[in-house]
Amino acid sequence: MAASLIELLDAKAFADCDVDAPNLHLVVSVDGPHQLRPHFGLPKSQINPELCRSCDRCLPECRFEAITVVEDVYTIDPFACEGCGLCEELCPAGAISSVPTQTGTLALATDGRRVFSTAVLAMGQGNSGQLVWSVKKRLSEAIAESPPPLAIIDGSPGIGCPVMSSLSGIDLLLVVAEPSVAGLSDLKRLLDVAIGMEVPVAACVNKADVNPEQTEAVQRLCDSWGIPLIAKIPFDPAVPAAINAGRTLAEDPGPAGLAIRKIGAEIAQLLELRPMEASESSGQHG
Repeated sequence: MAASLIELLDAKAFADCDVDAPNLHLVVSVDGPHQLRPHFGLPKSQINPELCRSCDRCLPECRFEAITVVEDVYTIDPFACEGCGLCEELCPAGAISSVPTQTGTLALATDGRRVFSTAVLAMGQGNSGQLVWSVKKRLSEAIAESPPPLAIIDGSPGIGCPVMSSLSGIDLLLVVAEPSVAGLSDLKRLLDVAIGMEVPVAACVNKADVNPEQTEAVQRLCDSWGIPLIAKIPFDPAVPAAINAGRTLAEDPGPAGLAIRKIGAEIAQLLELRPMEASESSGQHG
């Protein structure tokens, strides 16, 4: 959906904020060189064994159970440590210090016409919400001198920190709902978060004809929240075929492609984009 809208609305700036598993680049890419930059999250604690007195002040107080002792040698597991700094405050010998920890890698690509920002969260690291904020900040800085009329963010599923960070400061959230019991529950939770953050919302249903009963339940939920359900995308084998071929559905003649072009037109109206901006890259399908 994000990749198709990038083409349909001719977005000059876009980001993949699903930093746990970014994949937007597999369908929509920028040919320019990627500028990689390490991202440092909260510092982690480490123990200097030469200064440690084995006094055991830190071990019982660590609520994350990140500190272990083997043969009177105290160590801190960087994957379990949350960087709260309590052990450093408690250590009478000054043997514990906080060190910068790389939690991910930021990537920015530009070809002079479009800008693409994303990141990859390092294995076993948290603070993905902070990393998403950095992805958006880097995109904003890259387009600051000549901001385009539209930037599109591909967010992550759920309602956790990366989702809330993705939602911060945006003009419109497009929710892609699944017609199932789990999908309806996920939709309720996401709407609760988005409305709580005062983010305007529109919704669509994916594979709407697979479960008409649940699709109607999604419709009723959106109606009760005052959320426009702008399209019901039918099941279409062309979707996985397009993804496997590394292309979007912006120009696909099938039923899913038609529904997605309708979504593009609705989004353009909701954001009050000029018609040419919503059709330059998609010809007659704007």
